[in-house]
Amino acid sequence: MKKTTVLQNGIVYSEDKIYAGGFLSFQNGKIKDVGQEMMDRVASHEAIHLPDSYHVIPGMIDVHIHGANGADTMDATYDSLKRIANVLPQEGVTSFLATTLTQKRDKIENALRNAAQYIQNQQPDGHAELLGVHLEGPFISEKRAGAQPVECILKPDLQMFLRWQEIALESIKMVTIAPELEGSLELINYLSKHGVIASIGHTDATYEEVLQGIQAGASHATHLFNGMRGLHHREPGVVGAVLLHDEVSAELIADGIHVRPELVKLTYLQKGREKVMLITDAMRAKCLGDGLYDFGGQKVTVQTGRATLYDGTLAGSVLKMTDAARNTMKFTGCSIQDILYMTSVNPAKQLNIFDRKGSLSLGKDADVVVLDEQLEIVMAFCRGQLAYCRN
Repeated sequence: MKKTTVLQNGIVYSEDKIYAGGFLSFQNGKIKDVGQEMMDRVASHEAIHLPDSYHVIPGMIDVHIHGANGADTMDATYDSLKRIANVLPQEGVTSFLATTLTQKRDKIENALRNAAQYIQNQQPDGHAELLGVHLEGPFISEKRAGAQPVECILKPDLQMFLRWQEIALESIKMVTIAPELEGSLELINYLSKHGVIASIGHTDATYEEVLQGIQAGASHATHLFNGMRGLHHREPGVVGAVLLHDEVSAELIADGIHVRPELVKLTYLQKGREKVMLITDAMRAKCLGDGLYDFGGQKVTVQTGRATLYDGTLAGSVLKMTDAARNTMKFTGCSIQDILYMTSVNPAKQLNIFDRKGSLSLGKDADVVVLDEQLEIVMAFCRGQLAYCRN
């Protein structure tokens, strides 16, 4: 049996309480104890003493990430998924959904098959855990395709999804879909009844068409404001529907590029901390420098934090989750505790894995992140294994 690891003296954010000068202990990948004073509850342990200004928080969950560190989900290789999973703890992400892109059917199927095999095999220790797949496209609107290749867009097709879910060994956890398209409501209804998140995105739907999607079971919105019909005073559109309906949680790319800071604040004030989910929508250029990169067979230029196609269309991001968290705090004035909802609690609940992830609570996976006073990553543990430690 492995020794118990104990983080001592930091500000510990448990599921229901904040402990100043608290402690967190974990063993064999699971949280054993959390509280104010450890006393002698642990006989044999490895103690890590933290400054009392450091924050101990649950690992973050990114439900929308295409790639990082030169790798992409659509590469459809074990090595690419491993490279993504290896680098994410450096930004506090301890689990994620590998996100696909609209492509030809065989390429999507290769990516799904690869992700399924990666999940079925024992995932590497000290890496972020791959929880499943976010299928972004191809069931989207040509008018709101964004950086998704228009020529590969398909009509929503339940039978095709069933084939893909079989290939993916039931690992598709979220599907981005345009609710106005023929066949979408049938698919949304099926998804919602079978534990798959139907996410409204890349859509030109009217307010009424979005309501039909919500009534069919849609409960999520892919990168709110981006790739969708905006808010108009005579047609509330997708944005208006998402802001008004509590049934729907909203993703935000809080890099200050995809969404203006004022609208990040507006969304937070309207939806509240329990219905906003921070994502990165990052592509393979994340963690690398400026330059020319591939994104779904398209050339993307990355310059000063902005990733664009040749015509200036935004193509994913190079955002890190810690930066998204800091930006959101700056844009909205919210607290660290509020941020934990948007980065950990909400995605875990939406994915129906809050019984094992999303908070620091007894028996849950020891996905733990330590931040300094500036909210920079000091350490990250994935299922109890040290995944990153700042020198």
